[in-house]
Amino acid sequence: MAQSDNVDLKEIEKFSALASRWWDPEGEFKPLHLINPLRVDFIQQHCDGVFGKRVLDIGCGGGLVTEALARAGAEVTGIDLAEQSLQVARLHALESQLTIDYQCIAAEQFAAQHAGSFDVVTCLEMLEHVPNPESIVHAAAKSVKPGGTLVFSTLNRNFKSWLLGIVAAEHILRWVPKGTHEHAKFIQPAELLRMTDAVGAKALAITGMHYLPWRGFYLDASNVDVNYIVALRMPVTD
Repeated sequence: MAQSDNVDLKEIEKFSALASRWWDPEGEFKPLHLINPLRVDFIQQHCDGVFGKRVLDIGCGGGLVTEALARAGAEVTGIDLAEQSLQVARLHALESQLTIDYQCIAAEQFAAQHAGSFDVVTCLEMLEHVPNPESIVHAAAKSVKPGGTLVFSTLNRNFKSWLLGIVAAEHILRWVPKGTHEHAKFIQPAELLRMTDAVGAKALAITGMHYLPWRGFYLDASNVDVNYIVALRMPVTD
């Protein structure tokens, strides 16, 4: 495993312990299974489709997004620092007869080795799990080609997100294991956009991911109070 200063070993251990259950749609990662089609559709919409494009998924975990993008015709690389999750991702890709390049390497080191190599770079539900999310944003921007697309999703930081993202999701509905999130690590949209502004990325769209019992998960740009996803475009250099 390529080491990185920008890693919380407790977070790695947490997801490693759950690695075998990544592909159980009724298990601890059920919410990710339910929102995955929304995330993938959002990515496709804002990069004019991924078919034939090189895509990097930072913090790929067990490969839910990477596989969906590969099925859509993208040439996908997934990176993560939890080797157990990557082992599950590799096995599932093999069973699914998909070719995906999975690497256990820090985003910063990968970006230094593959600057300007990808048409699309995604980083979904990962920024709130690292000590320095700004460093990940910088790595993502470094990895993408000029004119390429960046997509980030994370959780807003406010009372509502604490109530729904932690109290409800972890303790009442038990969608995810207790301790999955730390509210202090949630990132307000203005904070994320300051990070992306610093690397020159221009926001294309930002929308909230919401849940209603009678409707399920859906996207609605009218508020980004809890979960949200943003697409950005890197400038084209002369």
